[in-house]
Amino acid sequence: MNKTLGKAALLLAAFWTGSAQAAVDSYHYLHVTIDTPWTIFLLLVPMVLAPLVLMGVMVWRYAERRKGDEGTEEVAEGSKE
Repeated sequence: MNKTLGKAALLLAAFWTGSAQAAVDSYHYLHVTIDTPWTIFLLLVPMVLAPLVLMGVMVWRYAERRKGDEGTEEVAEGSKE
């Protein structure tokens, strides 16, 4: 029982130090250069601007539709009376 517990502790320690080494070297594979902030910026700009452009187009479209609907509502109300 004692030998099995010792082997398990040794195995656990081996796995634990391996993950610690991987955590220390995790930035080694990213290759961060001066282009990295620009790449992030160019990815985020369309993500921010696309909803704004879509919102502007929808407001413009529905604003024109609302102007046309006001006249038809008055005619519909007048025909009911």
